[in-house]
Amino acid sequence: MELFELPAWKLGKMMESGEVTAVEVVESVLSRIEEREEILHCYNEVYGEEALQEAEEIDKRRKGGEKLPPFAGIPVAVKDNICVKGKDITCSSKILKGFISPYDATVIRKIKSQKMIIIGRTNMDEFAMGSSTENSAYGVTRNPLDTSKVPGGSSGGSAAAVASGEAIVALGSDTGGSIRQPAAFCGVVGFKPTYGLVSRYGLIAFASSLDQIGPITKDVRDAAAMLEIIAGKDNYDSTSLPVKVPHYSTMLEDDISEIRVGIMEEYNAEGVSEEVIEGIEEVIDIFRTMRVNVKSVSFPHMEYALPCYYIIAPAEASSNLARYDGVQYGISEETVEDIRELYRKVRTSGFGKEVKRRIMMGTYVLSSGYYDAFYLKAQKVRTLIRHDFERAFKDVDVIIGPTSPTVAFGIGERTADPISMYLSDIFTIPANLAGISAISIPLFKDGNLPVGIHIVGKALGEIDILKVSYKLEQELKERGLYHGI
Repeated sequence: MELFELPAWKLGKMMESGEVTAVEVVESVLSRIEEREEILHCYNEVYGEEALQEAEEIDKRRKGGEKLPPFAGIPVAVKDNICVKGKDITCSSKILKGFISPYDATVIRKIKSQKMIIIGRTNMDEFAMGSSTENSAYGVTRNPLDTSKVPGGSSGGSAAAVASGEAIVALGSDTGGSIRQPAAFCGVVGFKPTYGLVSRYGLIAFASSLDQIGPITKDVRDAAAMLEIIAGKDNYDSTSLPVKVPHYSTMLEDDISEIRVGIMEEYNAEGVSEEVIEGIEEVIDIFRTMRVNVKSVSFPHMEYALPCYYIIAPAEASSNLARYDGVQYGISEETVEDIRELYRKVRTSGFGKEVKRRIMMGTYVLSSGYYDAFYLKAQKVRTLIRHDFERAFKDVDVIIGPTSPTVAFGIGERTADPISMYLSDIFTIPANLAGISAISIPLFKDGNLPVGIHIVGKALGEIDILKVSYKLEQELKERGLYHGI
């Protein structure tokens, strides 16, 4: 296998033993970028020269006998809404063109402390608003498994980079499924931590009560290791949880016979494709052969999750994006008569169609006369959805279902129909509304596009999710249903 195909934990061991160097790992990834990037467009910018310089310094330190962190020298791609000091950050929007981040996000500070190498910033749906990475001001990203298909979104660039070998691991953000759905479409692992477990300081906000940073990786072991690196209390984020971060990666092989697995009854609802239903049923059979306790669980308010989300998220986006006014940063207009004209010109030219749609939706539901009818009611429904999970978790420890109702769809297939696009996230949105943890791992079958298997856990239930995901991943590998690039 090529170096760019290997997971980070394996490459880390190889570098530590001297079998390969950090420079060789970075060169392998950069070579892959040169080979595939023109077709896929995973990145908005690649930091090739700097990455090689950092790799040389790491090799020098290792050769000198210095003990380095396990992931030192691993190339990591970063979604273009996470601040990296001294680098452009655009959220794939014209409105932030030319803006350079004055500081590192907390997650960036943490990965730099592990001597990981930032290889570039990845393409995304503008301001994380989308499910296909077709809403970027800088072009469409393609699915590396089938370039006629979308990679999912909004973290499509990050997922496609990991799946294609253009990165070893990546960071994404997840507001309604934006890590897990592209991971499912591209056949990699995507993890959304419990809200507050990972600091949002330095993440450009979309919907602040829903946004969460998480890893996209080649396997579950890498996801566990990355979570150890980026999780933890941060005084710069008031929503950050004051919890001790467990050593997730050391617990993966623990026995799961006592873990109760719930199967979401709604997985075969109308609109779920036959191949997705077959994938979930295959997973159910696997758990039964593993003699794991499996039972059905129901979510009475599941059907309300999508409209609830598309009131709350645009409302928060309307507030958060009000700061882009052409005065403080990003693009501006010089020939204007007054401040109103400045705002109108900047926002008209700077924001894309989907962002404008959501700002208008959010402004409407927050407006006088509609706040109680829409926004307040949505918050009440959000509480009901949270209660559905609380009831379910009295009987089970993790819940299995599809990540997406379909496998990856064609580029351009849903751009004219926003509702069909929004339905892509119907199974992932509830976990964000409830603030709980969730992961997507891929199931491959008969050469077809992968089906995402969604595993949801309690708030701070990361250990159970990771253990169950790891065991399932091993079983899928045994049965020839799991593979990388």
